[in-house]
Amino acid sequence: MSALLDSRVNEKGAGGLEAIAEHEPVTVRVAVIGAGVGGLSAAVLLAARGLDVTVLERAPAPGGKMRTVRTGGAAIDAGPTVFTMRWVFDGILGEAGTSLDAHVTLRPAEILARHAWSADERLDLFADTERTADAIGALAGAAEARGYYAFCERARAIYETLRDPFIRAARPTAMSLAFATGLSAMNRIAPFETMWSVLGTYFRDARLRQLFGRYATYCGSSPFAAPATLMLVAHVERDGVWMVDGGMHRIAAMLADVAQGRGATFRYGAEVAEIVAERGRVAGVRLASGERIAADAVIANADVAALATGRFGEAAKRATSDGQLPRSLSALTWAMRAPCHGFPLVRHNVFFSADYPAEFDTIFRDQRLPSSPTVYVCAQDRDDSAVADGTERLLVLVNAPPVGDSRKFDEAEIAACETATFGLLNRCGLTVERRPEATVLTGPAEFERLFPATGGALYGAATHGAMASFRRPTARTRLTGLYLAGGSVHPGAGVPMAALSGRQAANCVTADLTSLSRSGRTAMRGGTSMR
Repeated sequence: MSALLDSRVNEKGAGGLEAIAEHEPVTVRVAVIGAGVGGLSAAVLLAARGLDVTVLERAPAPGGKMRTVRTGGAAIDAGPTVFTMRWVFDGILGEAGTSLDAHVTLRPAEILARHAWSADERLDLFADTERTADAIGALAGAAEARGYYAFCERARAIYETLRDPFIRAARPTAMSLAFATGLSAMNRIAPFETMWSVLGTYFRDARLRQLFGRYATYCGSSPFAAPATLMLVAHVERDGVWMVDGGMHRIAAMLADVAQGRGATFRYGAEVAEIVAERGRVAGVRLASGERIAADAVIANADVAALATGRFGEAAKRATSDGQLPRSLSALTWAMRAPCHGFPLVRHNVFFSADYPAEFDTIFRDQRLPSSPTVYVCAQDRDDSAVADGTERLLVLVNAPPVGDSRKFDEAEIAACETATFGLLNRCGLTVERRPEATVLTGPAEFERLFPATGGALYGAATHGAMASFRRPTARTRLTGLYLAGGSVHPGAGVPMAALSGRQAANCVTADLTSLSRSGRTAMRGGTSMR
């Protein structure tokens, strides 16, 4: 019998199932905690399948980490800034009877990112592989360009090997992956070698190892500890980076609109204090206000650490475990409006530190802000043309240790990192006319307040070591009716991965609900038909 419906049957006593089956369509109530991308994706799918969905978000707007801040009279994307794997959203919205293009305008980027090491050392990565190879050849020589072609083929092979048996799979294990792909494929994805070491087989030039090693940070990890498997991120980007008109937050707003259009209810400013369990299964949630909301299933779009440390009550704590995994990177960010001169910024720009190993040692080993950071600049008013007019919107980001719950960096530490950050930009030819009144600074302590129990880690657990990806929790928990979604669970961090986690959670709810398929019971709009 479906666990989701056990409580309804128990309420009716003996013969309850038959009474429901013959006479009463049952409305299945789902509470989604958090309007991040994972929760929003689950809400879209479950509402489209006819379930009674209520999304509870303590913030005043949807998005979670996909947030904006206002400064200098403008809204600035202050979370994820790169949109890839649009097929994930095409699939989710297609199931809801609509399409991505019907709601947002996307423009493909020809220049994936512009990189610099000094005023005289620059390299563009293009969506076109041959253009990138030519640029690499001009910077570092023909041998490195040949290495790039080989690297692209390896990254593609890793992605295609993992797409179905790991990324799309509900509960992959090392054994299931090996069985699905074969031992030769397991060798190809290189889980037991570090990303940095394998990059050395393709590139002798340290700058190129640094550039492609940076893809480990997309998962909040160090290229010196992450498995070479993460080279697949390079293929994902080359397969398409999209600029979203109106900013990345439009994706979250769009998902919320679609879910509401399919019948989901959204409550903002609604902080969940406890996931309530009765008779060994979920019964609903209790808000910080004391209000209780009944639910047959709960999807928690929160960092798993928040559940595992008891932020949502004892029942949720017992149902989950973060396995004491090492935290991923946090960040120090400056969201600002400022005039820029010199360096020809495009949408995505990276300025590299002079000592990459020291940068990650400082962050992960010493738990300090880097004295020589790599700097990411998202110029949100620019595109491939590298033209902007006057004051523009910028997100400037450097990696930081996830210690927001144990210490707050003092003014001197932050000032030293800020000096190093903007000093590197200056040395690479970029002058930013900073205006304190038009700048919002966010660090690990602030991220901890936004996302409790994380220490400010922005990507869940760090993907360090061969088995790290398999230690992430999956959608189901030990508590019947409680499911997980978000970047801290399988398949991992990043906007499309969070959306896939939401799809997995929605599918698990539906599968558990329809486990009475031998009797032909199916979910229908307006309720669950038990006939």
